[in-house]
Amino acid sequence: MGNVLILAEYTDGQAKKSTFSAVTFGKLLAGKLGGGFDLLVVGSGVDAVAGQVAGYGAGKVITVDAPHFAAYSAQAYAAAIAEVAKAGGYSAVLSTASAIGKDCLPRVAVKLEAGMASEVTGMGEGMTYLRPMWAGNVMGEVEVTTPIHVLTVRAAEFDTAPAAGSASPVEAFASTFDPATLKQRMVEFKPTVSDRPDLAEARFVIAGGRGLRSKENFGLVDDLADLLGGAVGATRAAVDAEFIENEYQIGQTGKIVAPDLYIGVGISGAIQHLAGMKNAKVIVAVNKDEEAPIFSVADYGLVDDLFKVLPELTDRIKAIKG
Repeated sequence: MGNVLILAEYTDGQAKKSTFSAVTFGKLLAGKLGGGFDLLVVGSGVDAVAGQVAGYGAGKVITVDAPHFAAYSAQAYAAAIAEVAKAGGYSAVLSTASAIGKDCLPRVAVKLEAGMASEVTGMGEGMTYLRPMWAGNVMGEVEVTTPIHVLTVRAAEFDTAPAAGSASPVEAFASTFDPATLKQRMVEFKPTVSDRPDLAEARFVIAGGRGLRSKENFGLVDDLADLLGGAVGATRAAVDAEFIENEYQIGQTGKIVAPDLYIGVGISGAIQHLAGMKNAKVIVAVNKDEEAPIFSVADYGLVDDLFKVLPELTDRIKAIKG
């Protein structure tokens, strides 16, 4: 019998939707271990976040709250997470495969002397984990043989957990981490200011590729995304061509998305990009090349000139919306 510890992620005092996808997997894993799961919130002034995640069936919500945890630091967060994991005797520690998860959880694994599986998409036979390899063309089955398992999971692979009703108790944990030992510190953080939803959690994603030809032409994608209340994404080729910043990249080396609707324009469909968006519920592709690989995963495909299709589509939606 073993319990699972799940790191709850948040932005600006709001729990991320992806956290509740991690809860869905955490419940599955806890069931296989014959135990339950707890949630961990690390930061400064995190009572509100703890309250938000308390109603999802956790045995308890643990907070590590101190001023030196206000700004994310892999060194500080890893120390706190490992402390909680050791004190609670957890059999597994997990987070989403987010920027923080990818940065922090390997350090937690080292501190716990634990084996780790990353980008987990499901459970295999027994206590093995499934994860994509070779840009998702091969699914590997990974066995972790250490007493503690450390995992990052792809949030896009799991539905968000429903609220469970009654709130879990919230318990404060006094970390012994000494901020004087920090070897790095946050000097400055420049967030991207946007009224659009977060790309990794958006219901609608409009993505552009190299077929847009220029940074100025990405305005066609912006217009449609704003009309639908969606997020803008891009391929690595578009990012490398400096049509758009790299934080909008979708794919194996970018963000993994699973929106209700994905519209890809001027995107050929390299396997690295498909790995990041093929789990979208509905995929629409617009490309003038009828042999483009993206049509192999598209639910709806239009072989046409995007520079004609996008303005017409945008105008038609505007007319319908009045």
